[in-house]
Amino acid sequence: MKALLIVGSPHEKNSTYTALSKAASGLEDNGVETQTIWIGDDPIKPCTACGSCAKTQRCIFGDDDVVNELIDLIQRSDGLIIGSPVFYAGINGSLKAALDRVFFAASSSFAFKPGASLVCARRGGSTSALDQINKYFLISQMPVVSSMYWPMAFGQNPEQVAQDLEGMDVAYQLGANMAWLLKSLEAGRQQGIKPSVIANRNWTNFIR
Repeated sequence: MKALLIVGSPHEKNSTYTALSKAASGLEDNGVETQTIWIGDDPIKPCTACGSCAKTQRCIFGDDDVVNELIDLIQRSDGLIIGSPVFYAGINGSLKAALDRVFFAASSSFAFKPGASLVCARRGGSTSALDQINKYFLISQMPVVSSMYWPMAFGQNPEQVAQDLEGMDVAYQLGANMAWLLKSLEAGRQQGIKPSVIANRNWTNFIR
């Protein structure tokens, strides 16, 4: 089993990375392999709703940035943790652009993979940033992994984040809980338990 951790910060190894590393420890200590990827600090194009990804599950702009690499890595992983700094009570804009394209293109292939969010803030805006990330999971039939408190850490730099002892414990438990859920899902699959999915989904519009 393998979990992918996404560093959604413009800084490769700063506060977000520090918190995600603690979550990775919770996974690895419980027998789950981890891979961490940074989205980089180059501009990421937003989704233009062109629809080109409908048949390919790949973004037409994928040669320009990390988006198609993220799709491939998520598809090959069993679980996903997305981390972000808090910018204006939300996630980093580049991460938002990347996730819009990743999930618009390929979310159907992510169904039933556990997902978790983890954010870092200097002071406020963390709960709305968590909610923003979790909505990608909730629309994609991905079980959302919880911890023993909201998965957030506080500090302006890695040293301060590491001093948030409760935040570090929460991040570690987030990883440990994901490991438990991944093992539980695997045990269920071995017993022949499969998800129940509506075969013919109804699509409705508010204006007809």
